[in-house]
Amino acid sequence: MISNLEWLVTVLALSAVILFDLTLAVLRRHKETSIKEATVWTLIYVGLAILFGLFLPNWASKSASEEFFAGWLTEYSLSVDNIFIFVIILAKLKIEKEKQQLALLYGILIAIVLRVILISIGAAVIAKFAWVFFIFGAFLLYTAWHLFTENNEEKEWKENKLITKLRNRGASSFTIALVALGVTDLIFALDSIPAIFGLTQNVYVVITANIFALMGLRQLYFLIGGLMSRLIYLGKGLAIILAFIGVKLLFEAFHGISVHEIASVKIPHISIAVSLSVIVTTLVLTTVLSLVASSKKKGN
Repeated sequence: MISNLEWLVTVLALSAVILFDLTLAVLRRHKETSIKEATVWTLIYVGLAILFGLFLPNWASKSASEEFFAGWLTEYSLSVDNIFIFVIILAKLKIEKEKQQLALLYGILIAIVLRVILISIGAAVIAKFAWVFFIFGAFLLYTAWHLFTENNEEKEWKENKLITKLRNRGASSFTIALVALGVTDLIFALDSIPAIFGLTQNVYVVITANIFALMGLRQLYFLIGGLMSRLIYLGKGLAIILAFIGVKLLFEAFHGISVHEIASVKIPHISIAVSLSVIVTTLVLTTVLSLVASSKKKGN
């Protein structure tokens, strides 16, 4: 159980990092982010997340640490896939490269606030209605099927009614970009939040894993934006992960309503260690296969 003091220290520490990142983005708003700079800051944020996960047992538990890594890796991987849409949004709205980092950061801040609200609502619903896992599990399986069957070329971004209304009222492209990024990430949260709740119901872990995944998204955008065409199997890997978590959620849902076997077949409990192994193995394999396949394609 996380104490109020531990919550307070965590919130203050994460807020300080986010404030530093915001200050840095504002100060450098007229400068284009280089690959070197993006690489350094991406490694820093990844390092911070790893350190947080490693030290988490000091005030939580070992299982909380495993849950954090599983949740963070899942959220971070989904964020990598979502960057493709961010690239399209900023390109279509013709946002200057010098202003992209500021637009991304503001959009991410909006997303963090919205996600915390959604996570709080989700945790309250799960605590009261165990059967909601059936809905989450089915939704993740549908999302996994959609991801697995789509092609990279099919991904696109279309203006919704809110964006069109802002444009008609004379809003600047920068303002429209902020809203578009925030709304788009909120839509992505409909996949990621059920996914992480399938790995842990610890609200502290869910919130910190989401924030750590989002904090490095701005730098990751500049680092990986030009490499998206090479990660050709990333969507397939994410589909496998979401399908696995979807099945795990369905198992949890049955246990939640005291159904522990079906037709004399015992419904298994999937441990967080197994979940973490599946996530890491899938991500490594799909990344390696993507890079090998794209290199061969480029060579031809």
